[in-house]
Amino acid sequence: MPMKGSKVGVLGMVVLGLLLIVEFTSGLSICKMNDDGLTSCKPSVTQPNPVEPSASCCEALSAADLQCLCSYRNSFVLPSLGIDPELALALPTKCNLTSPPNC
Repeated sequence: MPMKGSKVGVLGMVVLGLLLIVEFTSGLSICKMNDDGLTSCKPSVTQPNPVEPSASCCEALSAADLQCLCSYRNSFVLPSLGIDPELALALPTKCNLTSPPNC
């Protein structure tokens, strides 16, 4: 029986991940960043050749809830969208913003 429970747990995680990805990519905002803001920052947080954040990225990031974004630090959501979490965590500093404590 433990196998069945763990399979259900894994399936639940996969379904939750897919729902988050659909919501994330369907134009909804996340942590007070809309789709345009997320799109403008994506080249700065994507490997293999990230670029410096654009003015539009930094503007979007300045209006975002950085503590909320920080909560995605160890989540599978960012890598599943092609976002490097370490690059994402470096964005506030590159945009001359103060990162939340313990982020």
